[in-house]
Amino acid sequence: MGADVPVPKKFGFAEEALVSLKNRKGEKLCEIKLGVTENLEACDFYAKDVWFRGIADLVILDDDLAWVVDYKTGKSSKYADKGQLELMALGLFAKYPQIKTVRAGLLFVVCNDLVKDTYMEYDKGKLWEKWLGKYSQMKTAADDDMWNARPNGLCRRHCPVIECVHNGAN
Repeated sequence: MGADVPVPKKFGFAEEALVSLKNRKGEKLCEIKLGVTENLEACDFYAKDVWFRGIADLVILDDDLAWVVDYKTGKSSKYADKGQLELMALGLFAKYPQIKTVRAGLLFVVCNDLVKDTYMEYDKGKLWEKWLGKYSQMKTAADDDMWNARPNGLCRRHCPVIECVHNGAN
């Protein structure tokens, strides 16, 4: 986001959002790699003791405030999952201890929609508790090699797993 390179015409639908981000005050970091240890401390993305990794498409740092944006090319934001935003916020809180607020968004560039949320540093304990619980469930499923099918909004038309009882092709 350094040089003033015009947005190519084929990406014109995203120009307004991209210009808005470019004009936002703060240090801009693209494709920033975040790593966290099992002790929930920041580490290098490739560290031997890394436990969680995430890559944020765009981070803007401005004193104790951070913006994190992930670009999405889907045609609809209807089934947007903000879990990714929570994890990116947790990674930013670990890497940048001065950050007290993370404003996060999934920017759907095709349908020109922004799914957003705000995360406060004092809430990170609750967020980690949620994700550690999810991790524990996934670890148990992996250890037992038992993956129970759970229906969601994509089952009827979009799920590629034909064998699943919830797939709309069945």
